[in-house]
Amino acid sequence: MRAAATAVIRRRDGYTLRELTPHPNPAKAADGKHLRGLTPDAQTAPVVRRIFDEFLAGYGLFAIAEGLTANHVPCPSAHDRARNPHRSGIAWSKSAIRVILTNPRYTGRQVWNKQRTDEVLLDVDDVALGHTGVMRWNTRDKWVISKDITHPPLIDDDTFEQAQALLTRRARAVDRQERQRRTRNPYIFRGMIYCAACQRRMQGQYNHGAAYYRCRFPQEYAPANEVEHPRNVYLREDALTDPLDAWLACAFTPDHLEQTITAMANAQPVDQLTPHTAAAQATIAVCDTKLAQYRAALDAGADPALVTGWITQTQAERARAEADLQSTQRAESRRMSRSQIADLVRALGDIATVLRNADPDDKAEVYRQLGLRLTYQTDTQTVRAAVDLSAHRGVMVRVRGGT
Repeated sequence: MRAAATAVIRRRDGYTLRELTPHPNPAKAADGKHLRGLTPDAQTAPVVRRIFDEFLAGYGLFAIAEGLTANHVPCPSAHDRARNPHRSGIAWSKSAIRVILTNPRYTGRQVWNKQRTDEVLLDVDDVALGHTGVMRWNTRDKWVISKDITHPPLIDDDTFEQAQALLTRRARAVDRQERQRRTRNPYIFRGMIYCAACQRRMQGQYNHGAAYYRCRFPQEYAPANEVEHPRNVYLREDALTDPLDAWLACAFTPDHLEQTITAMANAQPVDQLTPHTAAAQATIAVCDTKLAQYRAALDAGADPALVTGWITQTQAERARAEADLQSTQRAESRRMSRSQIADLVRALGDIATVLRNADPDDKAEVYRQLGLRLTYQTDTQTVRAAVDLSAHRGVMVRVRGGT
């Protein structure tokens, strides 16, 4: 009798996906294929149990995250860097705690239909560009959860249901408080200001009727991640607006106007985007191969619900690659000539006056279109502003009101 394989395929929060027994299909078993299944991970399974225990004991999401970080417990993205290269992995977050608390897989049951694919227009102003598939999360009532236990549970059903009930009660309490005090506060630099110490986005916050941007870094996080960071960093919005607008306006003065127009023309998509085209074509080919394998798995008797989910995700990935391919091929048609850009810029007139009198929402949109990125250095109270315009790529301005 052949020994069961235990090769690790990949890790998930609390579990490890392994190759288990030889495949029941003799032909596939002869090719060395095995059935795969989830087994508790020795490092992360105890962390999952700890999170549920502390939450039911009355700890909040942020308190649980702080405790794990202070105890040097790697967060999910730090534990599995291969699957999370886009995340910093410096500390636990409230969102990571919430995802674990709401995942019924820890009860030993398999879950399907957690996501769906929506077809959306690539450009609402140009329907000829077609659609692309966008993956979105379904609400919990639309999830499909197996009735039978499919893998070793980390928590029992009662623990999981108690956690869901507690999350719901807390969410309702927060909603009531938010409805009582909710006002729409515009933030001109929403999503554009970064803290130089930790490279995270700073969040908007109103204090005494004035807009601020704050980076909160708990004291436990800094030593755990070897980062020198004050507990709170504040930057007042109106201390930044005038110097920034003055800097942007100088790019459109008569002495710099021709140089700026040239830079804007050169910043447009180039005629040929060969690397992007090749990458999109390679993705399409890989997806076609996967789809053929999944259909073969269905013919061989694999679980239809599980394979259907794989097919849906792969089809969505293929649709996105096709949309990318079409967009690169149409790049030339969206380019503006240098004279068109010059006419548009000159039609604006005095840029400084336009920016000063602009509606906050319109000004924020201008900044986003410029690709503006602001980095706040708290020790020197300076902000580095960068946009994608060659000679005017960056500048340092001193601001008031930062702490």
